[in-house]
Amino acid sequence: MVRRPVAWVVAVVLFVEAFGVAALNWFLGIVVDRQDMSLAGLDSDMMATSSKIGGILFGLYFALCGLVALLVALRDRPPAGFGRILLISAAVVHGLLGAFAWGLVGWSAFLFMVVVLALIVLLLMTYDSPAEPSDAVPPAAPGPENNDGNGGDDGNGGGRKDDKGSPFTSPPAPTTP
Repeated sequence: MVRRPVAWVVAVVLFVEAFGVAALNWFLGIVVDRQDMSLAGLDSDMMATSSKIGGILFGLYFALCGLVALLVALRDRPPAGFGRILLISAAVVHGLLGAFAWGLVGWSAFLFMVVVLALIVLLLMTYDSPAEPSDAVPPAAPGPENNDGNGGDDGNGGGRKDDKGSPFTSPPAPTTP
């Protein structure tokens, strides 16, 4: 099936992206530090430090999302709890970054972000549990034992009976047109 390869691809892409984001922000921090200029009165050392810290934190966030995707690929089970929330947030982040990339960088960066977004959504949807039909009848719980000598083995499973002794079936639920 396609689930495990998609999880592997998402894990690799997120790890590469984590390294790329951290390296890019570190490089921008070095550039700002060497410029020795001020932006609206801000200290250049503070801007360089905040760029490096932001890059490290954002890279760790993508690496953690990549770790969740890697665990999904290794275990072949859907992400649950905090891991699912992390992957959903990564999909939202890629959607927002794609929108900004279209306007600021160009269509190639937008295309990359949309492809990563599609991979994350595909990972989340392929491991989603199948929905049961709305008209499915839930399995009947075993009822009390029948004391009429039949032992409850009348094909009704010991369920309710009407006055004539035939099994009682509830009418179908009404539906809206």
